[in-house]
Amino acid sequence: MLKLPSLKLPSLAALKNLKFRVPAGREPGFVCINLWPDRVDVLHAVAAGRARPEIQRCDYYRRIGSEAAILRRLRKDLHLDSCRCTLLLRSGDYQIVQVEAPNVLPDEMKNAVRWRIKDMIDFPVDDATVDVAAIPGTEGAAGRPAQLFAVVARNQVIAAAVKPFNDADIPLEVIDVPEFAQRNVARCLEPEGRGVALLSLDDRGGLLTVTCGGELYQHRRIDVTLASLRGAGPEQTDSDELQLESEGPYERLALELQRSLDHFDRLFPQVVVAKLVLAPIHGADALRDYLANRLDLPVELLNLSAVMDFPDIVELHDPARQAQCLQAIGAALRVETTK
Repeated sequence: MLKLPSLKLPSLAALKNLKFRVPAGREPGFVCINLWPDRVDVLHAVAAGRARPEIQRCDYYRRIGSEAAILRRLRKDLHLDSCRCTLLLRSGDYQIVQVEAPNVLPDEMKNAVRWRIKDMIDFPVDDATVDVAAIPGTEGAAGRPAQLFAVVARNQVIAAAVKPFNDADIPLEVIDVPEFAQRNVARCLEPEGRGVALLSLDDRGGLLTVTCGGELYQHRRIDVTLASLRGAGPEQTDSDELQLESEGPYERLALELQRSLDHFDRLFPQVVVAKLVLAPIHGADALRDYLANRLDLPVELLNLSAVMDFPDIVELHDPARQAQCLQAIGAALRVETTK
């Protein structure tokens, strides 16, 4: 539980798939609710017990009144009190640090990690909420101890994010972060026995995740924004080769991706990354072609309809809408199973 008064939800982000029974009367799957300055996004997905995940709701609602007020209306109209709800933290609201796994019992792990990270964060660890996830394939690799991802957020950030939901009597079950939400989407794209790199881009920058077997091995934020790419496309030469000015945004992105993938190969030689998948963006075809000429692995465009179903949501066939909703889809693609 979060060590904050009056917060009725589990720890920061059950960063691996939680295993529990769906209570009687509860809707299956998860509903991700994200609050933005001008709107509220609501996305409901069901993954457990299905060959392909199904997105059952993908809507946005104009913000009218306070956050709590619109959440109360949505709770009533959408019966959110019978759903398992989650939200995503913003990228600047938390840190993910990699640490050596302490040699302690599982129920002592979080407290031990708190001690390990106290000099790695820029605020007192007593003011932090911490959750952990194992990095697969690091147990004894190259003689090194096993490694963990520690997700750290200020208590006051968690309290502020949760307050409008508490005020609206919407029970939050999980607070998630984009890296692990994107991991959930990438799980659907993995060829059996091999890994996949997934790159998403927005006006805050790029997020690269590398997964295998449904587990997050590596993540990286890349300082290339979607806005910078819009104003820079590759130029076609007489020889049909794509060229760009040195250190332009396409060039920087390709270099950062190649460095990240090379680093991954050195750390995890046992994992074969089958492809890089590019989330839909404006000009995605040109970027795909450019990266395919620069990188040493196949580059594909993400098409959610190839790996999941959304029969009643026509707008999700639009790549722009897929890109807008990608991380919310990932946050809702949690899997619950019975023991």
